[in-house]
Amino acid sequence: MNTGRLYNIILAPHVSEKSTSVADKGNQYIFKVSRDASKQEIKEAVETLFKVEVDAVNVVNIRGKQKRFGRISGRRNAVKKAYVRLKAQQDIDLLEQSFGAS
Repeated sequence: MNTGRLYNIILAPHVSEKSTSVADKGNQYIFKVSRDASKQEIKEAVETLFKVEVDAVNVVNIRGKQKRFGRISGRRNAVKKAYVRLKAQQDIDLLEQSFGAS
């Protein structure tokens, strides 16, 4: 796969209470990914960028919420998140990684 494409698949880590608890319990990490990325592409990107072995990838598409401010209405951007489970004894240090996909 094209290495330039790999860098554009993973946009950022998703940091929340749920993501930290999932990381502690199940050795999973949550990433915001490109809307057109497949599970196989996400797996290859994580394995290449972080040099770990991926066990499974689950993907969630989240529609943008409808928001209103007075008469003005709009919609937030839709997001695609990937739950990446690593094999045993694998770890990703998200603090040392840089996510430069603009």
